[in-house]
Amino acid sequence: MAGTPPGMTSGSEGGKRAARISSLITRLQQIQRALGGRNFAVLRLSGSGLPGARKLTCVLDNWGAHSEAMAHNLLSAYSDAMLQHIDGSILPLVWNGTAADQIADVTGFESFTRRLIAGGLSQAGIAFPVRLGAQGNGYVVVIGGELDLNPEAIIDLHGQACQVLTDLLAADERRMLPAEALSEREIDCLQMAGNGHISEDIAEKMGLSVHTVNAYLGAATTKLDSVNRIQAIAKAIRLGYIR
Repeated sequence: MAGTPPGMTSGSEGGKRAARISSLITRLQQIQRALGGRNFAVLRLSGSGLPGARKLTCVLDNWGAHSEAMAHNLLSAYSDAMLQHIDGSILPLVWNGTAADQIADVTGFESFTRRLIAGGLSQAGIAFPVRLGAQGNGYVVVIGGELDLNPEAIIDLHGQACQVLTDLLAADERRMLPAEALSEREIDCLQMAGNGHISEDIAEKMGLSVHTVNAYLGAATTKLDSVNRIQAIAKAIRLGYIR
């Protein structure tokens, strides 16, 4: 599913990572159930500090077979507002869905939240902003259903959301030892591949052979513990190597 972490490594390390992700999913499901929602998603901000390059990417969700479409719909509707909001506020964002029964009711405690105008997403939702400085920023989102919101729950679950994203980023970063960091050439090749260039184009622009370009891309894919070039590009974006 889209947003699922890259392929697990073999052996005990892969098993440990699988256990960590399983624990995070369980905690996210608990947040979802506490709010009366139907699904959760974790969004991570990449390209921080690069003008025009910032974007939110769905890195974990439980949308199943509809994951790609749901992530697209969510980000199309609200990513711009979320990017602007996280710079100046840590108050949760809420919105009503376009469907009549999709309500996020915060009557009486509007000051605890910021409301977004319903914008093409059928499900109601709440997005908890998480700002972790250099470690990374993002959102934990719960959508669907008639969300059961109250100030006490929002404050408590916001704290839980911050810890979940902290642990998710820590689990992700532990997979890359300093010795496994991408080289400048590997980053350049990944960036160009992410911009849509094939190996022949990259080779011509960088003055390298196609074999060498493929070797750099293969090494980067291995270091990023990805199963293919596309997955490596997505992981490199999430880790801030490329934009």
